[in-house]
This record gives sequence, C-alpha cells and structure tokens, in this order.
Amino acid sequence: MLDDIDRRILRQLQAAPDLTIPDLAGLVGLTPPRAARRVDRMKADGLIIGQHAMIDWRALGYAVHVSLRITLDKTITRAFDEFLAAAREVPEVLEIQTFLGRVDVRLSLIARDLADYQRLYRAQILTLPHIADIEALMDVSNVKTNMALPL
Repeated sequence: MLDDIDRRILRQLQAAPDLTIPDLAGLVGLTPPRAARRVDRMKADGLIIGQHAMIDWRALGYAVHVSLRITLDKTITRAFDEFLAAAREVPEVLEIQTFLGRVDVRLSLIARDLADYQRLYRAQILTLPHIADIEALMDVSNVKTNMALPL
C-alpha cells in the first residue's frame, strides 16, 4: 500500500517527471537516498512504469486531430488481430483503443491539414482490413487533458 510520502512522491513526479532525486527529496521531505529507494521500489512494484516527454504535435505542423470510431466485420475469425496489427503500422495513429459494444475500435490520428488527412484516410485508413463501418470525429477543441491521477 502507498503511504502519504509515496503519494507525495507520485504527485510531484506527475507534475514534473524530470525532477532529479535530490530535488524530489527536498519537495517531499526525505533524504535523496530514501527518496531514491522509494522511487526504485515503486518502479519495481510496477506503480511507476515510465517517464514521458510530452510533445506538442501542433508545434510540429500537425493541425488536424481526428478520432475514428470503427466497427469491424466480426464474422471474420481474426478480424480484430489483423486490424490492430495493420493499424499499428500507420505512423500517424497516436492511439488505439478497443471497446465492447457497437464500436469496436477507436483510432486517434493526426494530419498536417485537411488535404493530408484526406490522403491518409484514403490511402491508409480505408485500406485497413475488416472495416464494416467507420465514423470520423474531428477535434474542434481540447477542453481538458489530464493524465495525472488524483493522489
């Protein structure tokens, strides 16, 4: 179980994953060796699974973000596996989620502009195997994005 110090460590790392151990230790009231041991334990326990650099894809020229809701032809035995394997190969696909219900898969993808999206959609998305239905939802604005847990 997590104690209050572990929660403080996790809150600090969520807010600033690039903190050094001495800086982290100072923020949570521990010595650097004790802070390092706690971080190492949480990594070994699988609580901390990595640290990520968040890159603003818009700053790199990707102005269009689209969410595709896809229903697969479930009469085909390996439809899910074959679709997911092919979708993983599309570089512009940022995220793949699977669901229970009418919609089977959601792809989150980026494009430089609408013309680039149209090219990507026709050349790479529509050629993915076993699609029975597809619905595109273009992001207009991102109201809230928060990956931090309420610790």
